[in-house]
Amino acid sequence: MFDVRIRLGAVLEIDTADRLLPSDGPVTLWVTGVRLVAHRPSDDEWIWVEGVRIGPSGRHGRQARILVRASFLLPEGPADDYTSVSGPA
Repeated sequence: MFDVRIRLGAVLEIDTADRLLPSDGPVTLWVTGVRLVAHRPSDDEWIWVEGVRIGPSGRHGRQARILVRASFLLPEGPADDYTSVSGPA
């Protein structure tokens, strides 16, 4: 079982090591949604994080959906501040 909490509207700096099949390096993402992934590639748990890419200048870019390692999104802070996403063991 895993439990992650993501603050909608948060800005995440996602390194290539925390993404599945990164082709364009690290990504900065303004989070607009999350969802569980039915399959678990490479024996790990993954979460779809959806949002808007933010470029180095701070400008908003295109919409993106990125598979992020669940361990990157460990809970911190009070649960009522987050969207909770839980999955089966």
